[in-house]
Amino acid sequence: VSLESVIYSDSWRGYGGLVDVGYSKHLCVNHGQNEFADGTRHINGIESFWSFTKRRLAKFNGLTKNFDLHLKECEWRWNRNSDELSHELWRLLK
Repeated sequence: VSLESVIYSDSWRGYGGLVDVGYSKHLCVNHGQNEFADGTRHINGIESFWSFTKRRLAKFNGLTKNFDLHLKECEWRWNRNSDELSHELWRLLK
């Protein structure tokens, strides 16, 4: 992750070291207070995405190659409902 990136994390103390390695834009988002990262994105959204992604990728028993492509596929699937997925897959098969 680029050092210029804005990092949103929970308040786990391990993230305190991000400043020491050069991340100057680290913001803590806690459950119960300040749950919205930028006013629109709720912290549960990213937790839900990672839960979905871990379940999808667990069948591979670990990935050593092309993790970025697998992650991108999970993102693609996450941003579509089942009707859109079916339509898109049928379109690709034709």
